[in-house]
Amino acid sequence: MCGLIGWVSHRGWPLVHLKQATDAIRHRGPDDEGFLAWSGSPKTSPELWSGSDTPLTLQAKYPGLPAEQKAAVALGHRRLSIVDLSDAGHQPMGGRDGQCWIVYNGEVYNHVELREELEHLGHRFVSNSDTEVILAAWQEWGESCLRRFNGMFAFLLLDLRCEVLFAARDRFGIKPLYTWVAPDGTLAFASEIKQFTVLPGWRAVMNPQRVYDLLNWRLFDHTVETCFARVHQILPGHSLLLSLPEVLSGAKKMVPGRPVPAKQWYALTPKDSEESLENSAQWLRETFTDAVRLRLRADVPVGSCLSGGLDSSAIVCVAHDLLKQSDSPKQRTYSACSHDPRFDERCWAELVADHTQVEATYLYPESAGFFETLPDLVWHHDEPFDSHGIYAYWRMMEQVREDRMKVILNGQGADEQLGGYAPFLGVRLAGLLRRGQWGAFVQEVRKFAKSQNRSQVELAMRAVDGLLPESLRQWLRRQSGNMSTRPDWFDWRRLGAEPQDTFWQMGARQGDVRNLSLKQLSGTNLQMLLHYEDRLSMAHSVEVRVPFLDYRVVEGITGFPEEQKLSDGEMKRVLREAMREVLPEVVRTRPDKQGFSTPIETWMRHESPAAFRAALTEAIVETPELFGAETERIVEGILSGSRSFSLVPWRLLNFAAWRKRFDVALP
Repeated sequence: MCGLIGWVSHRGWPLVHLKQATDAIRHRGPDDEGFLAWSGSPKTSPELWSGSDTPLTLQAKYPGLPAEQKAAVALGHRRLSIVDLSDAGHQPMGGRDGQCWIVYNGEVYNHVELREELEHLGHRFVSNSDTEVILAAWQEWGESCLRRFNGMFAFLLLDLRCEVLFAARDRFGIKPLYTWVAPDGTLAFASEIKQFTVLPGWRAVMNPQRVYDLLNWRLFDHTVETCFARVHQILPGHSLLLSLPEVLSGAKKMVPGRPVPAKQWYALTPKDSEESLENSAQWLRETFTDAVRLRLRADVPVGSCLSGGLDSSAIVCVAHDLLKQSDSPKQRTYSACSHDPRFDERCWAELVADHTQVEATYLYPESAGFFETLPDLVWHHDEPFDSHGIYAYWRMMEQVREDRMKVILNGQGADEQLGGYAPFLGVRLAGLLRRGQWGAFVQEVRKFAKSQNRSQVELAMRAVDGLLPESLRQWLRRQSGNMSTRPDWFDWRRLGAEPQDTFWQMGARQGDVRNLSLKQLSGTNLQMLLHYEDRLSMAHSVEVRVPFLDYRVVEGITGFPEEQKLSDGEMKRVLREAMREVLPEVVRTRPDKQGFSTPIETWMRHESPAAFRAALTEAIVETPELFGAETERIVEGILSGSRSFSLVPWRLLNFAAWRKRFDVALP
């Protein structure tokens, strides 16, 4: 797990900016750093340089970076050593012919099998790293090598044989990769947006529509755009091939503010299944176990997050069964707990910890220290955030780092595939109504009301909501005080945004359970969670691996019939069936879930109301163009309890902190 930077500049940029951009993400890779510069001339070879964090053995081989020297093409890398801890894993890494070079962030878990295949084809390796496997795979298979990788990755690959720069991102966007075109036409790539802030011509300006989506719909990372105008991301499952002679000669111009066209190399296609629940569960158990097995491959100890819910418990228990077959050290787990019983899941986590005899750590994030931490949270996250669980996760990763753990497994992606969120219930029930299955609808409403501790009226209304025309839905939302396209707590007109229901436009409130899964995986939910996870873990130099996002698991689960996910009053039914005799039975059958959260309402209204009120007042005053008297009235009502609690104050705080930390100008 690492961080990278790269640029292609027809004018050439001084290498000092390469060093500054890698220093900005030292947290992603404190173990090593390296640099490559190429003049752009076919008659010249790339030059390699070292930095202050480069191991001494390599500093003797590579000179220090010459700050004022210019480069048309440059690559920089920060390394967090996980696989092959030796100097042989240093990056930028070159092929044996010295013509192909790569900077890479991520893990290709099936690198052992790919290495064997490539060796049979005549390739020879000098390291045990997966980075070298990627280079050989590119040389053997070209762009199609991406389909052979099972893992998470973002990389830049310079091939001087055909004078191209190839950029790629993994299937589901677990690892980030951003682009920015400078005013002089230089195209820059980075693992984190903050790296662009040290490059020539940078100016932070708000992207109105994406800020509107975040403030109103709690949504980001759902398009190629970001909350920063002119900063774009290469989307999950996309790649980019640049002809360097065209760019460096000026024949192909990079236009500031316009995303660089990338092509989709992977589109999630569910594998339709008509198998029985029993057979589906057996397949899932075997495939998921193999996914965990691959993600235990590391030359450092591997731990797990453990909330006590079904997903994290499945990972911990499967990993335990695999680890006890070897001489691996005892697994360590980390759980975020709360002194407020409404938000505490420690009892469930303890059941799993006792069952597996792991070394368990339980943390209790408190409101004290939150405001001191907020600027760092925003800085590392790059964009404003909404989830209040992010603070608990930050504290947990702090502890992981203090314990000198480098790799953690986590359960992201399971809910999106298996229908684990409340909206799936509404879509499932709406589908029964749409198909005229009235008897099944009534039965499921009764059973889910009981298992999920919800009223039958609420569930019925969720189903009806999915069948209404959009115009009527918006009118009802306004009447009930729910989110609408025209919020009253910030001035979306001054922001310059178009009022719209982004979820509806993306098709995320239409169709069936499978459609909702696909939308959540590709845009409306998972991408935000992966953003949180990558930034907060890497802020503490910790790599997080997500077994549920093994592409074999995703393609299989999304192809299961929806009845195997939600039916008979049971959510995630096929996973529960797959985990028989693996999980403690009381955990396997628990109907509720909490996840890593914080008692944010208690903090705002009871523990620290004065601190929150002062911070919110300052946030409103600092951006009078967007927030005014109505904002103040709504926020005060939420804090005092005279208004239903919502996360509007939380969003306002984080937005203001983001604008201040990055000095973001209004459009």
